[in-house]
Amino acid sequence: MTSAILDAFEMSAGVDGKDNLETAAPMPLGDQLVRAGILTSNELEAALREQSVKKLRMGETLVELGFVEEDQLLPFVERQLGTPSVRLRDGVVDPQVLPLIPRQTAESLNALPLFKVRETLFVAMAEPDNLQLLDELERISRFRVTPILCLKSAIARMLPRCYEENFEVDSVTADIEQGAVELNSEAMHIDLQEVRSMADGSPIVNLVNYIIVHAVRQRASDVHIEPGRKHTIIRFRIDGQLREVLRPRRDFHAAIASRLKVMAKMDVAEQRVPQDGGLHVVADKNEIDLRISTLPTVLGEKVVLRVLDRRNITFNLDELGIPHRLLNPMKQMLARPYGLMLVTGPTGSGKTTTLYSAIELIKTVHRNIVTVEDPVEYQLELINQVHVNKMVSLNFPTALRSILRQDPDVIMIGEIRDAETAEVAIQAALTGHLVLSTLHTNDSAGAITRLLDMGVASYKIAAALVGVVAQRLVRKICPACRTTHFPNPEVLEVLGCPEESRRHFSCGEGCTECFDTGYQGRLGIYEVLMADESLRDLIMGAPNVDLVRQWHRDNGGTTLLDEGVRLATEGTTSVDEVLRVACVR
Repeated sequence: MTSAILDAFEMSAGVDGKDNLETAAPMPLGDQLVRAGILTSNELEAALREQSVKKLRMGETLVELGFVEEDQLLPFVERQLGTPSVRLRDGVVDPQVLPLIPRQTAESLNALPLFKVRETLFVAMAEPDNLQLLDELERISRFRVTPILCLKSAIARMLPRCYEENFEVDSVTADIEQGAVELNSEAMHIDLQEVRSMADGSPIVNLVNYIIVHAVRQRASDVHIEPGRKHTIIRFRIDGQLREVLRPRRDFHAAIASRLKVMAKMDVAEQRVPQDGGLHVVADKNEIDLRISTLPTVLGEKVVLRVLDRRNITFNLDELGIPHRLLNPMKQMLARPYGLMLVTGPTGSGKTTTLYSAIELIKTVHRNIVTVEDPVEYQLELINQVHVNKMVSLNFPTALRSILRQDPDVIMIGEIRDAETAEVAIQAALTGHLVLSTLHTNDSAGAITRLLDMGVASYKIAAALVGVVAQRLVRKICPACRTTHFPNPEVLEVLGCPEESRRHFSCGEGCTECFDTGYQGRLGIYEVLMADESLRDLIMGAPNVDLVRQWHRDNGGTTLLDEGVRLATEGTTSVDEVLRVACVR
């Protein structure tokens, strides 16, 4: 039995008016609907006239005239006949059972095979009480048949799609085995055997498995499942860039979103407000964490999956590609017993990886390290990680105040977002704790002015700050299609190296290995601003960002742009990529 069918049964059983059925069962169907307030007396009279002309059943007539929705009608007919009902839609029909009843027979008998459980075939029928039809279906299919009530018009509408339009999901899912994606029992807390038996053979399950497995195989960091007017658009974010990979039928979208929400234990019925969830799966024999976020749009729910694959992540500061002349100051900051160290950059620039790597470097059994994050992306050993929960008013400032009563040595704050969090973080840094956190600023100098803009006193920043690390991620040139070219002189001038206009730089032409992008993989570029006495004196005067940048240059500091140009000169990345990512002015 598929999960979609289970949803359909639950939906039909939960329609308002069921209590009225207890006393209204002996009454004609039309009178029951009038009594339940679903149909008016005038509409019933019109339906009776139409029924006498077309010789249809009352239920079919009411739906055809538009007086009653199929979802409203089915529970009443189900009660009358004593047969469970279902509303036909994608994900309900298992394409593997369609050959058991040929199309011609299905059309003549108004019956559609749905799914098979052991030796029983469940069949949608317009006349589930017709014993002669049941005997005929059992003779043809050679299985015991259990009838499921369905409207004749719904069967007629679904039949051509099932038998003519290759009802199976696109052929790209052919290489996905049924067990390619397994739910991890420790994360789900539900009866997995029951879930698997309900979803066995569903084409939607195969499609969702395909999405997850191929996202992992292609090293995607995010999966975007977006409703369109004609198709569902599925895009992978690979090396920081979105790339379209699949366009399933538009009517598959709701089923895909529902399947993912069921896996993440989210509210399937709620589609009006955003939701967040997560799950742990085993894909291609690798354990993968997925964070799922839904967002209601005018065309349906957009679903985004964050793929957290430890194979693609290293939490070793020495292996992040940081040059030694920048790595040594960073390690000196982490060796301080107290103070505030900030990592800055936009979303997706690798700040969390840098902080986790820093914690892995300094953690010992002799240190109490506590983090407060929104959300906790990876679980680390010997680290006490707190997940922000707005539902119970557990925000960053509240969690930080509680953490300070837990005798911490090191505190990591996922992000300083407001003045209250900044004040608590600064106060913690001034009272004997090493505080690590992130800020969304363009460069290292911007972190100081951002704290000043939040209202933090300049003398507090000067006393607490030990240093700032700014970073970006640039794409590396694909080694399979590497070539050379002479960049535009205007571009080199913007990058601050016009003298290089006579030399060639490397770039990627694009090939099958890199999906015609010319890039494969990413590498970090870093800017380190280490606080000393002269910088503290400058901060005391509440300087603007230009003054801090000038101080950084005057004291031999390199910028993100300098590091990007160095990588382009070495042939690691391209000039265009440096211009896109690191040109901070």
